[in-house]
Amino acid sequence: MGYIRAFGRYLPERVVTSEEVASWVRTDAAWIRNVSGIEERRFAADGESVTSMGVAAAKDCLASSGLDAASIGLVLVSSGSAERQFPGPASEIAAQLGCGDAPAIDLPVASAGGLFGMVLASRLTTTMGRILVVAAEKMSAVVQREPLERGVAILFGDGAGACLIDPEMGDARIVESALHSDGSYASDLALEFGKPLAMNGRSVIMQASRKIPSVIQEVLAKASLSATEIPAFLMHQANQNLIDRVAQALGVPATKFYSNIRRYGNTSSASLLIAACEWWRESGFPQGQPVVFSAFGAGFHWGALLARGC
Repeated sequence: MGYIRAFGRYLPERVVTSEEVASWVRTDAAWIRNVSGIEERRFAADGESVTSMGVAAAKDCLASSGLDAASIGLVLVSSGSAERQFPGPASEIAAQLGCGDAPAIDLPVASAGGLFGMVLASRLTTTMGRILVVAAEKMSAVVQREPLERGVAILFGDGAGACLIDPEMGDARIVESALHSDGSYASDLALEFGKPLAMNGRSVIMQASRKIPSVIQEVLAKASLSATEIPAFLMHQANQNLIDRVAQALGVPATKFYSNIRRYGNTSSASLLIAACEWWRESGFPQGQPVVFSAFGAGFHWGALLARGC
């Protein structure tokens, strides 16, 4: 099923504190920290786009892998906040990287797109060669649309992440994965062009709290493992309280779940890859040990991936 060879990330320079966001929606920073765990997030500059951030994260990933863009056989790009309806950012990102005429495919899957890209890449790498997965989001342009919604404006930030899946070698071998979708909840988390984000927060949290532990258990069962045997979990950084709930449902300490949401907020589909990149550079895959990736997002779409350190 392929190997995880490298990660990359990009975060804009502008730091937006929860005190600043609180002033927009007439609340206080303590409340924001209590309901989300977020203390600050990054906002892209006016000249930065989904494409430019995606290119930066991809270059960071390629530099870490020691490979050049010409060696990539397929580019998969996830974004739920791209600036136009079509074409999506994938083709431009591939062109700016120098991937030649390698196919570039867009995955407009908010929040879960980075995970979906990793899983699809793991299943396509035997025929397509090395696959570069990129997830980039400029959610600041969304959350600042009038009328500002308190439950939305406080959560999101901007950034991009990338992951290189290799058919032959890497730091971890992908062992199992699972993806699911349920369109009956599509209206509970949706973004129409030019309109504010519509989110039924109660439904999103309730469904995510159930579906993420379930899909993690699904991939663990395939590998005959229990949650207590996993040393590290990498999860979409949606909300610190949600991360804690998932850990509790699995019966493992919350400290096993890497978290950087305090510093970056929810960067939608980019969040998993940004978190994975930072975790990878801080500690790396434990040799011979399993690590679980998981995400849940609009659609609803959700899934999990199990990799074992080499």
